[in-house]
This record gives sequence, C-alpha cells and structure tokens, in this order.
Amino acid sequence: MTVSHQSRTSAALSVTLALALAGCAGSGGSPTPSSPPGPTVRTAGTAAAAAEPANGAAVDVATFAEAMTRPGTIILDVRTPEEFAAGHLQGARNLDLAGDFAAGLARLDKSASYAVYCRSGNRSGQALATMHAAGFQHAYHLVGGTVAWQQAGRPLVTT
Repeated sequence: MTVSHQSRTSAALSVTLALALAGCAGSGGSPTPSSPPGPTVRTAGTAAAAAEPANGAAVDVATFAEAMTRPGTIILDVRTPEEFAAGHLQGARNLDLAGDFAAGLARLDKSASYAVYCRSGNRSGQALATMHAAGFQHAYHLVGGTVAWQQAGRPLVTT
C-alpha cells in the first residue's frame, strides 16, 4: 500500500509541476529569443504595470513608459553613440553594448533599477543577460526598442 501511495503522490506532484509550468508559459506570452529568462509583461493595465517590472522582464511600450518614471530608475540606452545622438528616450544614459560594456557596467550601481532599451529589443535583451550575470537585480527591457516606441507615437529627443 505504501508503494501505491508514493506512486500517487509522485504522479500528483508531476501533474502539479506540469500545470504550473504550462501556466507560466501561457501567462503573458513568450519572451523574445534574445531575452534572458524572466516574465514578459505585455499590458499596462495590470497591477504589474504600476510596480517595477520583474528582473529580466521584457515589457511593452506602455509598461516601459510608466515604469521608467519610477523614482531612482536609470534609463539605459545600449545602442551606439551615433544611434543615441540621432534620437533617444528623454533622460537616457548611453552605454554601448558593442563598446566596452563590461567596464561601463562595473561603474553602475547594481542595486539601482534599470530600464534598458535599444533599437529593436535584441541588444537590450543581450545587455539584460549580461547585467543579470553581473549581479544586477532590478533590470528590464523594452520589447521592440525605439522602433516600437516611435510606432506607439512616443517621442525621441536629440539633446
């Protein structure tokens, strides 16, 4: 009888785990292939939009716009200096992923919150993975980058 009980318990745990994993996969869509593991936040109308996005999250334009205004948030543009000069988000700092990104990260506060973006979301996803590996605990990035930002009617600045 004990073996049968253990088998049922083991089977129940397996089913519970499978359902939990399936629920995670279906809640909010799949992260982009360039994104580090982490939740994807797609809608600004949720409770998650009012709070800081989870570490490693790939967020939509509305969520990013709201979250980046949180006090103490550092907006990090990981494009080239030329791309940055052509137009960037208001208040952003430039730290080129293709440049000496590791040295730049070493000068940043790992406990601060970072809203990271690039042109399309590819480089910011890579930057997020590097930041996570370096011990940053409060960083998320913009799905679709400045392309999505402008398509949503939001401005870039050149000053």
